[in-house]
Amino acid sequence: MMDPMLSLYRRPERPLSRRAMLRAAGCGFGYLGLAGLLAEDAQAALSLPLAPREPHFAPRAKRVIFLFMHGGPSSVDTFDPKERLERDHGKPLPIKRPLAFSDAPPGPLMKSPWTFRPGGQSGIPVSDLFPNVRTCADDLCVIRSMVGEGVDHGAALLQTFTGSSTFTRPSMGSWALYGLGTPNQNLPGFITIKPALSHGGAKNWSSAFLPGAYQGTAIGHSGLKVADFRDEPIEYLQNKGLSGEQQRFELDMLQNINRRHLELRRHDPQLEARIQALELAFRMQTEAPEAFEVDKESAETKKLYGLDDPITFEFGWQCLLARRLAERGVRYVQCTHSYKWDQHGQLYKLHTSSAKEVDKPIAGLLKDLKARGLLKDTLVVWAGEFGRTPVSQGGDGRDHNPYGYSIWMAGGGVKPGFIYGATDEIGYHAVEDRMHIHDFHATVLRLLGLDHERLTYRYSGRDFRLTDVAGVVAAKILA
Repeated sequence: MMDPMLSLYRRPERPLSRRAMLRAAGCGFGYLGLAGLLAEDAQAALSLPLAPREPHFAPRAKRVIFLFMHGGPSSVDTFDPKERLERDHGKPLPIKRPLAFSDAPPGPLMKSPWTFRPGGQSGIPVSDLFPNVRTCADDLCVIRSMVGEGVDHGAALLQTFTGSSTFTRPSMGSWALYGLGTPNQNLPGFITIKPALSHGGAKNWSSAFLPGAYQGTAIGHSGLKVADFRDEPIEYLQNKGLSGEQQRFELDMLQNINRRHLELRRHDPQLEARIQALELAFRMQTEAPEAFEVDKESAETKKLYGLDDPITFEFGWQCLLARRLAERGVRYVQCTHSYKWDQHGQLYKLHTSSAKEVDKPIAGLLKDLKARGLLKDTLVVWAGEFGRTPVSQGGDGRDHNPYGYSIWMAGGGVKPGFIYGATDEIGYHAVEDRMHIHDFHATVLRLLGLDHERLTYRYSGRDFRLTDVAGVVAAKILA
């Protein structure tokens, strides 16, 4: 029997009325409904992760073509002329040298061996390294004040593409695809052509902790010639042994197994990516083969890109394929000229040969996009991972310089025929309108209609974004 004294402390039994029960469970019903909606959204995201999504505000650019010059082209020899280097050639560096890649003492100031000439009505000075790009000067928005932290290639590439020089983070192309989706469900939304396998490799086009559907699709790599792989995407996608119905039946059976497996695993990004990749590969059969048939372009177009010249053919093919992909709705395309711009010695010889390979194709791309009415909503970016020092290294080379270097953009809502920012009088440090890589990323996302502070993804207990906790949009370059 219960102790009579304990019974004094018992709360008397009261029946729970229906009204009280509903009042107490009201939030629970709401949470159940919310859970159902979230489950539907999650399932929709899994089944159509690349479906087009509304931007945060009206975009100026619908797509991006990133022309990457792997190795680090010299700004003071391309788009940022410096009179003092001409005047003080051979004199000691007049400032304390910042952290450098080489621990050897810096050489003297070295003038550019190329002549700068004004281009177009804007008069933007472009060196003789890029005579064809100079004819497009009125379309360029030259940024002379880029700043990064990486003094070595690996850190600088990772920061350029992902925003972080030390951690694995989603690439800018993955963030753009995550934020906007892609209008063409029969092609990957993010394609990188002949990417470099060194200095971060696949991390530079990885989706990292974003769902695998947003990672870049690599076409070949920097170690291959175009002839080694250009027919592979077509041959791989054309399954001539099975009919379309047979392939669909086979894929459905496989995907049922994969999805049951996914339910048991709860969350498996690699398996999710595999499911989406199989679906995309099946859909690509209808459109991808034609998109990759660059040879079907007219002789005039191929000549415009330099496909008639063995010197310009390789990068010209990349640029022409980029245009074909962009006009078919691919959201983000990277072309890589690798790995030829790292001139610690033989600057004149090797910068000259590298520029000859890309100058005509780049100008051809800009002119072709403009003629087709695509440049106005296609953002073209030309950049390396850093610039090079104004002092010599090894007699006739230049060391890495992330403290003030040049890139340019064209189309996609940037001011044409415009120069933004400035470096000091020798071209070592950005001193006016500094554009850190976080600012660059914030600006690119802004041109795509995305607010870099709102484009976040919850992972490992906190919200991540491309610009980390920094980034300011360079409003002055917006048209």
